[in-house]
Amino acid sequence: MILEPSLPVKKAYETLITKIRDYFTSAGKKDAVLGLSGGIDSAVVAALAVDALGAEHVHGLLMPSAFSTDGSVKDAVELAENLGIGYDIVPIKDIYDSCLESMKSFFTDGKWTVAQENIQARTRGLILMAYSNKFGHLLLNTSNKSELAVGYGTLYGDLSGAIMVLADLYKLQVYELARFINRDGVRIPVSTMTKAPSAELHTGQKDSDSLPAYEELDPVLHALNEENATKQELIQRGISDKLIERIISLQNGAAFKIMQIPPILTVCGKPLAPEIKCI
Repeated sequence: MILEPSLPVKKAYETLITKIRDYFTSAGKKDAVLGLSGGIDSAVVAALAVDALGAEHVHGLLMPSAFSTDGSVKDAVELAENLGIGYDIVPIKDIYDSCLESMKSFFTDGKWTVAQENIQARTRGLILMAYSNKFGHLLLNTSNKSELAVGYGTLYGDLSGAIMVLADLYKLQVYELARFINRDGVRIPVSTMTKAPSAELHTGQKDSDSLPAYEELDPVLHALNEENATKQELIQRGISDKLIERIISLQNGAAFKIMQIPPILTVCGKPLAPEIKCI
């Protein structure tokens, strides 16, 4: 997967930098906050924000849970130090446990479900918005187009934000942008670039537990969205009927979420939602 032929990675980078800067100017704001997970998406958004606004105007919040790995926290700290941004570490385990205790009547069956996972994402959203309200920073959302297209995100949690910076770039394109950001030296940690993507919402969890591998997912999403390809055309390209059906089903199930997402910064031809207009 590469960026659109008419939009090489350098152009995508410049477009996002310009749109971040223009939005903040239009909103009368100078400062941004975002969650730093140790993953590729938040790393790329942090680097873009620094290049658009200056390191002194970007703040990161690390919010490890009981399921966060030491490596992810280390990667997030290394990223913040590489970029020269301020950061705070706000563990969410006690908040999460308190929420479960308060809602214990909901979970008497003892089964682990997405409901428990989403409490973590919404706890992080609460903390990020509290920081935003307290200090007047705008919250940058870090979700990418692949996740949005198939509903891999939590409403009122990690789908929160003033603007969605990566929402018009598929996951593989985010990696391409990360390599461009690192073109003159390591700003995004190498381990962030190479480890398997994970939201770390339960022990050992990986994105691939819930989604097709991005190497399979992104080309199909691109064909369906940007090319208006039909199922039959995809089958003729050698893509399995089972994979196509799975992705279309995920897309259909995600439609109601896309209707509720924050405004997005567009870089490609066919965003999943209306593009942002300066206010």
